[in-house]
Amino acid sequence: MDIATISVPRLALSFIPVAIVIVLMWHWSHRYGRALQAIARMLIQLTLIGYVLVYIFQAESGLIISGVLSIMLVAASWIALNTVDLPKGSLFPASLVSVLVGGGSTLVLITQGVLQLEPWYQPSFMIPLAGMIFAASMTNISLALERLHAELENGIAFQAARDIAFRTSMIPVINSCLAVGLISLPGMMTGQILSGVSPLIAVRYQIMVMCMIFGAAGLSTVCFLTMIRKPIERGRTTAVPQKECAKP
Repeated sequence: MDIATISVPRLALSFIPVAIVIVLMWHWSHRYGRALQAIARMLIQLTLIGYVLVYIFQAESGLIISGVLSIMLVAASWIALNTVDLPKGSLFPASLVSVLVGGGSTLVLITQGVLQLEPWYQPSFMIPLAGMIFAASMTNISLALERLHAELENGIAFQAARDIAFRTSMIPVINSCLAVGLISLPGMMTGQILSGVSPLIAVRYQIMVMCMIFGAAGLSTVCFLTMIRKPIERGRTTAVPQKECAKP
């Protein structure tokens, strides 16, 4: 079965529920600007990446793929720090190393061990899988950092706050494992079934995806929470005198 080509007018129909939600956001809270910005960025980014991927797939260059992976790695590491109002400069090295260690090692294992890609940089596999892995690491680090910061602000000791942050960050990943196949059919599995692949083969790929996301997210988060202890404690120590000086 061939996947049907979606024309632009038919694609526009998918924005009907989006428009309804935007109107409801405006009616209830008048805070719809960020949602509009997100939708606009989504359209621009996906359109541009479509053209970029066409070029990358046609080029079939290991050097280009390495450059793309590096950009994805740096972007994920930086965006992961957006959840808290802390100096990114002191946390970025830890975020970068964590995504590289947790996500990069998982990517190598999946592409070279499980799939055994030939050539190693096969773009139609490498880019989508790297995107899923780095996004999982980014999201988990972001959730862990936000919760860690909140717990520390409430006076919790670092080790206890770290444990809480790690457990909290893993909740979405664990829930997705509990729900997959029972409540939801994830994107890769759905896409393969729609393209005519046997559901049994699609299931194997989805198991691989779930394992790589769970592993990358968990490893990156543990690495990050371990590495940022000194920067966080140093920042809190230097912030205390400033708060005290501000008192009348």
